[in-house]
Amino acid sequence: MKQNVLLTVASLLTILFSMFHLADDINRGMSPGGLLNLIVVVVWVVWLYATLLLAGRRSGYVILLLMSLLMMVIPVIHLRGRGVGFGTTRSGGFFFVWTLLALGVTALFSGILSVRGLWELRSAQPRNRTAST
Repeated sequence: MKQNVLLTVASLLTILFSMFHLADDINRGMSPGGLLNLIVVVVWVVWLYATLLLAGRRSGYVILLLMSLLMMVIPVIHLRGRGVGFGTTRSGGFFFVWTLLALGVTALFSGILSVRGLWELRSAQPRNRTAST
C-alpha cells in the first residue's frame, strides 16, 4: 500500500478516535460541553483539510505531524492520572480505555508516516548548486 494512502487512512482514524474520545469525555463530565468545543471542530476541519486536500505536500505533512503529536499527548494525560480510574467502572469504561489506546496507536503511526513523508520530500528536492565558471 502506498505511504500517502496509509497516512490518509491513519489520519482519518485518528480524527475519528479523537471525536469518540471528546464525546466520551463530555459524557463522563471530564470535559465541559459548551461553545469552546467549536474550537475543536475548527481544528478537526483543518486536520481533515490537510489529510484530504494537502496530501503529499509539505504543508499537509507538517499539519498532520503537529496534530499527531497533539493527539499522542491525550492518552499520556489520561493514563497518568485523572481519567482511567474516573468513572471507568461505570458502563463504557472499556470503550473509554480502548479509544485512548487506539488514539495513541493511530496518532503515533500518523506521526511516523508524516516524518517519513517530510524526509522523502527533502530527499527528492534538487539541490541548488551554483556552477563555477
